[in-house]
Amino acid sequence: MNTKQFEVMKNGKGFIAALDQSGGSTPKALKLYGVNEDAYSNEDEMYDLIHEMRTRVMTAPSFSSDYVLGAILFEQTMDREVYGKYTSNYLWDAKGVVPFLKIDKGLADEQNGVQLMKPNPNLNELLKRAVERNVFGTKMRSVIKEPNAEGIKQVVDQQFEVAKEVIAAGLVPIIEPEVDINSADKERIEAMLNDEILSHLDKLSDDEYVMLKLTIPTLANFYKELIDHPRVVRVVALSGGYPREQANQKLAENKGLIASFSRALSEGLSADQSDEEFNTMLEKSIKEIYEASIT
Repeated sequence: MNTKQFEVMKNGKGFIAALDQSGGSTPKALKLYGVNEDAYSNEDEMYDLIHEMRTRVMTAPSFSSDYVLGAILFEQTMDREVYGKYTSNYLWDAKGVVPFLKIDKGLADEQNGVQLMKPNPNLNELLKRAVERNVFGTKMRSVIKEPNAEGIKQVVDQQFEVAKEVIAAGLVPIIEPEVDINSADKERIEAMLNDEILSHLDKLSDDEYVMLKLTIPTLANFYKELIDHPRVVRVVALSGGYPREQANQKLAENKGLIASFSRALSEGLSADQSDEEFNTMLEKSIKEIYEASIT
């Protein structure tokens, strides 16, 4: 583990940019950016276009360690280059931004009110490659839709099981059990999730560290115990479908919780903007998310 990067993630002021849309969510991300599906005819061309968009974000003047602590990459992005360097090396060497890698293979079908992660048979190989590319940590997502005790336990068990493999590879895992913001029982789910995560954290040994990526809780500061836990490097929040302004407002009410926004970060950015327009818009987004993260 890179101790300098650990220090940035533990104590730095700022937020994490989620630049990890994968195969399923890339067309949507491109469409919001003003690139329709008729602009590419296969997956390779699609990934070229999303890499161009991400490169534009990462190389923008405001995308720096002054505001951005880390960035989560998709496997395709990690294997590509920005200005002649692997993306993860560019982020750290040129920008001082800590690189993370999304490692899950998407969601399984809903059962017990939750969606677990799909099996990931090549995880070891991927973790090895991440270490070679100087990546600091990983991220994996599951989704909880109902206050089903068995389902929530399965989600957290699976997350920590994979987290142990990530830790063994020398990386810091971001555990992401997303709570659906549209759930009628969101608050109840959060209470159950909080207890389940705490019981797993208490079983970690002194040299095992994790990060948590959680939906902004209904009750402000509800995750304080998780934020203060000695085994937790940082707790970050996903925007979960809230528009940026609303996500920032909710985030600002939670002391110590910082953003890890994806769609809310790129809101308002467009392929046909000039570099000046693009950079101005991105800077505005970054500064607003930063302000909400340092409360």
